[in-house]
Amino acid sequence: MNSVVKAVTDRIIARSQKPRAAYLAALQDARLKGVHRSSLSCGNLAHGFAACSPADKDSLRQLTKANIGIVTAFNDMLSAHQPYEHYPEILKKACQDVGSVAQVAAGVPAMCDGVTQGQPGMELSLLSREVIAMSSAVGLSHNMFDGALLLGICDKIVPGLLIGALSFGHLPMLFVPAGPMKSGIPNKEKARVRQQFAQGKVDRAALLEAESASYHSAGTCTFYGTANSNQLMLEVMGLQLPGSSFVNPDDPLRDALNKMAAKQVCRLTEMGTQYTPIGEVVSEKSVVNGIVALLATGGSTNLTMHIVAAARAAGIIVNWDDFSELSDAVPLIARVYPNGHADINHFHAAGGMALLINELLDAGLLHEDVSTVAGFGLRRYTQEPRLIDGELRWVDGPTESLDKEVLTHVATPFQSNGGLKLMKGNLGRAVIKVSAVNEANRVVEAPAVVINDQNEIDALFQSGSLDRDCIVVVKGQGPKANGMPELHKLTPFLGTLQDKGFKVALVTDGRMSGASGKVPAAIHLTPEALDGGLIAKVQNGDLIRVNALTGELSLLVDEAVLAARTAEKVDLHHSSYGMGRELFSALRRSLSSPETGARSTSAIDELY
Repeated sequence: MNSVVKAVTDRIIARSQKPRAAYLAALQDARLKGVHRSSLSCGNLAHGFAACSPADKDSLRQLTKANIGIVTAFNDMLSAHQPYEHYPEILKKACQDVGSVAQVAAGVPAMCDGVTQGQPGMELSLLSREVIAMSSAVGLSHNMFDGALLLGICDKIVPGLLIGALSFGHLPMLFVPAGPMKSGIPNKEKARVRQQFAQGKVDRAALLEAESASYHSAGTCTFYGTANSNQLMLEVMGLQLPGSSFVNPDDPLRDALNKMAAKQVCRLTEMGTQYTPIGEVVSEKSVVNGIVALLATGGSTNLTMHIVAAARAAGIIVNWDDFSELSDAVPLIARVYPNGHADINHFHAAGGMALLINELLDAGLLHEDVSTVAGFGLRRYTQEPRLIDGELRWVDGPTESLDKEVLTHVATPFQSNGGLKLMKGNLGRAVIKVSAVNEANRVVEAPAVVINDQNEIDALFQSGSLDRDCIVVVKGQGPKANGMPELHKLTPFLGTLQDKGFKVALVTDGRMSGASGKVPAAIHLTPEALDGGLIAKVQNGDLIRVNALTGELSLLVDEAVLAARTAEKVDLHHSSYGMGRELFSALRRSLSSPETGARSTSAIDELY
């Protein structure tokens, strides 16, 4: 085992000893209560199966057959989730084929960050993770279910489902992905048109044509953002079937994998032969495996919050020091946009998950001795699914990359580390992803340009006042201030300035997520401005140093000058109402810091 991976894992285990023990004790207590439907009164049970077929009613009456709850994030506005429309019927039939029953337990909200980018609705995005977790728990709270299938893919949806599922950690659960859309125009071309639009060189019609050619059909967006990072993480953590992450929605193999997921979760229940609750699959070692795989592929910075939050739901305490130390030890072996020109379909074709996991296992960078939904041991995930004579089978995956510009080997990495760096200094703690940042651009020392809203960047850019070395500081964007929206509206402008030869960077208590690209961005800054962070005192012209090589994030202003300054008050008025934001004020105020998962505090914190 790699010595750094082992040391970080051991530290997490030691740090989590008390909360993890309490969590596992709660799971055991729930398990000892047996089939939960047996505790329901006749009236309860009659309500629970009133709409079932006679055969399913009979099965549920007997209390000897598994009932699987389906929690779905279907809506047909999200391209990634549109395929889920017909999944429940397919999954129910597959469960019936092995003598079990399935019912839709809950529908959870699923918003698209791509639609809400730069819009007021984006301020609900991170908050929706907590709503999804709570909605999942409501659906599973009927005591009708022996296991569950979780239908979710994108951004906050997978973390929300996982957090909710872990509150029922004594039940076995599988995630059921739907796969990415097929490749459209190259991501590099899409980015070029975006920058041309920002420069006024092409009109809105040309921009829309390029965007539509990129996001063009059902399935996950093909760049390596949070949605595809979620899928990769889930598979490496053993929470979905081997090789199921990146099969396209219309591939016959996708349908076969969905049916197998339903059958497999039945086997994992107390009534099956391989009881494996999700609370045991999510362990300290599997969490480290998820982090390692994300670092090795340049995954989304959103996961620096979501993994922390989900791990805590299982009594496991992870922090940014863990991410940073692992990043120093884990080489980058995948180049997928925005870390390269290829998309996730090219990654899959080059060898995909089977080759990635095989490489990391052989290098001692992943823990093999973990429970998964496919059985004990992660080596099972070096196999990939195939349809052979109409039957689903798993065969050994490739051991050589078919495209070494997209997926290479640990011995010949694209860079020696994972590209995620913990930034520290008098401004606080932040994370930066530099896997797509040219090394010459990783150190920027320049005057601050302070804004309080990403929409202010357009006028500054058009006026020419940004045509210089500068560090754009966007404050008042933290979880408690306005729900921590993503700030991608800045990307084309800052990218254009960099192309002109200027040294530019971004510092913010907001997010940039999986599309963080070639501009160095110190994000998730904590403490946020609303929580007394020094960022609230930054003024135009202040010199700031962003050094992604050493991890330094410093405001180069004399301490006496800073002490005499009054922190600029965060204007919450514009984020407090409209687009439903007024309904989330209490939840927003309860969110923790990004490093502790930007999660709502709850009774579980008191328990641990």
